[in-house]
Amino acid sequence: MRRIISLLMENEPGALSCVVGLFSQRGYNIESLNVAQTEDSSLSRLTLTTSANEAKMVQILKHLNGLIDVARVVDLTDGEHIERELMLIKINANETVQETLNRCTEKFHAQIV
Repeated sequence: MRRIISLLMENEPGALSCVVGLFSQRGYNIESLNVAQTEDSSLSRLTLTTSANEAKMVQILKHLNGLIDVARVVDLTDGEHIERELMLIKINANETVQETLNRCTEKFHAQIV
């Protein structure tokens, strides 16, 4: 079963490496990973997805809670959530094409708000 885990961890060098190392050492696979600094510059939010049954998930959560740099771990799988995909594209464009792209982007944002 696909699981979504959210961690609040210290924004320090090596913190991400510890989490990834934990998964690697135990043979767990990380399917997706997203890390960003929070409003508090000393903390980062790490969200990852993995495949695990209930027993394996309990072990993963215990191991993550045991890491020094990890402040909080939450399994988001069963709660209500919204999933989105993001694509970043780099385009070489002249001014006319840039204006057209900006208008299209504004229309798209207006539709999803």
